[in-house]
Amino acid sequence: MKKTLKFSIFLFLIILSLIIFLSTIGLETTKLNSNIQKIVKDFNSEIEIELKKIKILLDPFNLRIKLKTVGSNIKIGENYIETENIKTNISIESFLRNDFSIKNLQISSKSVPISNLVSLIRKIQNTPELYVLEKTLKKGFLIFDLDLEFDSNGKVKDNYKFTGFIKNTELQLSKKYKLNKINFIFDFNSNIFRFSEIQFRFNNIPFDSEKISVKNIEDDLFFEGILESKKINPEGDFLKDSIENFMPEVNLKKFDWKSKNEFNFKLNKRRFKVTDLKVSSKINVENITIKNEKNLNSLFKKSRDEIKFINHQIELNYDKKRFFLRGRGDIFVQEKKDYIKYSFNKNGDELEFETYLEVFQNPISIDFLGYDKKLNSKAYLDLKGTYFFNDKIHLEKLIFNEEKNQILIEDIILDKDFRLKNFKKIYFDYMDKEKRENNFTINNQNKKIDIVGTKLNANNLIEKLINNEENQNKFFKDQINLDIKIDKVYLDKDYEVNNLNGNMELKNNIVSKANINANFSTSKKLKYTVVSKQDEKVTTLFLDEAKPLVKRYKFIKGFNDGSLDFYSSKKNENSTSILKIYDFRLTELPILTKILTLASLQGIADILSGEGIAFDELEMRFSKKDNLIKIQEMYAIGPAISILLDGYVEKNRLVSLRGSLVPATTINKVIGNLPILGKILVGSKTGEGVFGVSFKIKGPPKNLQTTVNPIKTLTPRFITRTLEKIKKN
Repeated sequence: MKKTLKFSIFLFLIILSLIIFLSTIGLETTKLNSNIQKIVKDFNSEIEIELKKIKILLDPFNLRIKLKTVGSNIKIGENYIETENIKTNISIESFLRNDFSIKNLQISSKSVPISNLVSLIRKIQNTPELYVLEKTLKKGFLIFDLDLEFDSNGKVKDNYKFTGFIKNTELQLSKKYKLNKINFIFDFNSNIFRFSEIQFRFNNIPFDSEKISVKNIEDDLFFEGILESKKINPEGDFLKDSIENFMPEVNLKKFDWKSKNEFNFKLNKRRFKVTDLKVSSKINVENITIKNEKNLNSLFKKSRDEIKFINHQIELNYDKKRFFLRGRGDIFVQEKKDYIKYSFNKNGDELEFETYLEVFQNPISIDFLGYDKKLNSKAYLDLKGTYFFNDKIHLEKLIFNEEKNQILIEDIILDKDFRLKNFKKIYFDYMDKEKRENNFTINNQNKKIDIVGTKLNANNLIEKLINNEENQNKFFKDQINLDIKIDKVYLDKDYEVNNLNGNMELKNNIVSKANINANFSTSKKLKYTVVSKQDEKVTTLFLDEAKPLVKRYKFIKGFNDGSLDFYSSKKNENSTSILKIYDFRLTELPILTKILTLASLQGIADILSGEGIAFDELEMRFSKKDNLIKIQEMYAIGPAISILLDGYVEKNRLVSLRGSLVPATTINKVIGNLPILGKILVGSKTGEGVFGVSFKIKGPPKNLQTTVNPIKTLTPRFITRTLEKIKKN
């Protein structure tokens, strides 16, 4: 009995020792290598496994045998994957029955090229994603742990686990786009891929991310994560191409920003098409610089070649149906910074926008209104509206304020070329740069437009009309009919008219009909008419006070008194006109002074520089086509002097005039010597004979050359025109 007990104890101790030995130290053998290699070959004939000694450990509690090999290689063609270790488990029951089959496989790698691993996985399970990855992958390394389970047929189950980290990887997505310096930790299973501690560069732009996950949902992969850019300052074609895809009209020169972006989207496994993209971003902009493609000088006199956005805080939300962006910060359109707030909400084919601009130390000019902002006063521009793509723009409101100056616009509709289609109300109440008050309203009710107000400074408008700028801007889309009633209109700093009223019609942005009246005083009038019939347009203008209009012509100085009567007929692009000015005086006219001096008519020259030379009448007949004015005849007669000339003026290029100038005493003597008629007209007088000068004026407008020659015989034309004028008087 004792021997049996001792033997049992001894046997138990031996078995226990063996179990402890096999569980802790184990055995090493190569006898199982061929079996494992055969199993791998049966699984995939292109995969070879190079095994070293296999260590066998016992797991008595789970009745399993653990197999482990260190430093083995997995070979796919000419590529190797070096492993740290390979582990598997088999049941003791299967081992004892010599029914040797692998139920699971755990592989821990050394640092291996990613391309080798992708090739291995494609041998196991080839998918389009892996094919694309293999083609785009240029370099990179990873260390991984792979845990696989096999079914009874030796196929890999879907419950695999794949973990590890990737370092210094590069993907060439296309000729223009490249991902490099990719580093992250990954944790994959059959249903979800998780990425963390992500760092990479996209076209040398650094990004990182706390986490990104990819879920397997039927035919799609669902991506979700957070992506941050520490600082973006890209250069080259990528910058240009990326921005042009989103904002094709913006010529972006530079940007520096940081952003945090939450996103999710679906990627179709078969078509590789992204759908249901949603992005929510917070962007800190240090500097965005765009080229100033638009001509902003008409509003911002000191506008720069490049516009800069500095220190902007931007929120952005995007999905398939909606794009929303809101931001604020400093803007440099001119020399000094201004402040701007803005928001854009795109929904389908509509873009709602709202902008608030605050301008302090920069100028603002509105030329057609004659308005200039004070340099160190704050101005506010508040704009709200909707842009309907390729159709129209609806401005719900535009409010401009600077101290007591205000411009208000309500419900304006512009077409895609920024021409006016319709509006509700435009209100002006401001002091212009000539220190004149302007207060008037433009109302539109049922396409009837009324311009009503107390004060309007028309000085700038008249200047543009004289310089032929009426047709520069095609602002109105359709025919416009205006009724005008303004209590006081300033023509210049010295002259004004009261009770300006009438109506006007514009076709193709040109006045086609007009009937405007106003009063200088109870006895002096202003009247302007335009009548269009078929292909002819007739314009008339009468002023009892000619000076506000005549003095605008730079070559005439010192004009006083006089009334003006103008008639013009225009067919197609050709116009013929007659200008008459009555009872006026000139105190300064540089060309006339030069002619008188060269002709040694010093007495008349003295009169011109003193109280001025009086004229009873001036009549000029001329025609105009494009930039060429042909003067058929200009005749002026007065008590001291008479002038007859003709020629042409090519705008900004050449002046060519010729004519005759004769003192009035000589004219009287010549006409007085005419038989019978002379006595009837001027009576009998004695004199020294005929005397006068002929002259020529030619050259560029800023460098005119004048020549003068004495004449002994007046031309019949001169005498005829003089007789006509004397008869009328």
